[in-house]
Amino acid sequence: MVSNASKPRIGITTYLEPTTWGIWQREAAILPRVYLDAVAAAGGTPILLPPVGTDVTVLDILDGLVVSGGCDVDPAAYGEDAHPETVDTRPGRDEHERVLIQGALERDLPLLAVCRGLQMLNVTLGGTLHQHLPDVITNDHRGGPGVFATTEIKVEPDSLAGRILGERATGSCYHHQALDVVAPGLKVTARSGDGTIEAAEVEGKDFALGVQWHPEETPEDLRLFTALIRSTQ
Repeated sequence: MVSNASKPRIGITTYLEPTTWGIWQREAAILPRVYLDAVAAAGGTPILLPPVGTDVTVLDILDGLVVSGGCDVDPAAYGEDAHPETVDTRPGRDEHERVLIQGALERDLPLLAVCRGLQMLNVTLGGTLHQHLPDVITNDHRGGPGVFATTEIKVEPDSLAGRILGERATGSCYHHQALDVVAPGLKVTARSGDGTIEAAEVEGKDFALGVQWHPEETPEDLRLFTALIRSTQ
């Protein structure tokens, strides 16, 4: 962890996508601005981490890490064949985030993992995923193409998430995968009403928390980002 008088430097994972801006159509490292705004509003300086040239020592100049949401995790990462609904995977991104997650945990660097980030946290530690939630529950955790749904979350009070959010929370969600077999050392600390795992924490770490919803989509409620920033100080 960096020790200085500047704002905490928070790395955020990004992803490579075909992108258009102006007259240009090229592959670029991208990230929704809401992540940047959430980190900045909570008092941090956002630092983008593209999945190219990954070097775990970048963590040594950071005060915290956010693993962002995005596409499906490649099921080969947890030893399964792909479900027909598992599409658009990015194995290179998976490996990039696996290296950073492992490095953050080894350094006890404050870590907030969002949606896919929680899934990657679980897979990195040896867990598996439900590849398509509609196969196992009736609720839809997506509001439609490009539309977030709302989920009500019950949080364990004796947990990091509980100390930050209280016993209940409401989140914006957009996912069709979720944790199945929970990895050793990862403790489930929140669920939605249909039983979907909504938060999990790495045991023995001061701040290593993953949430299945998207807290960056609720700018009026920055408690998770504020808690991440405070944990660096």
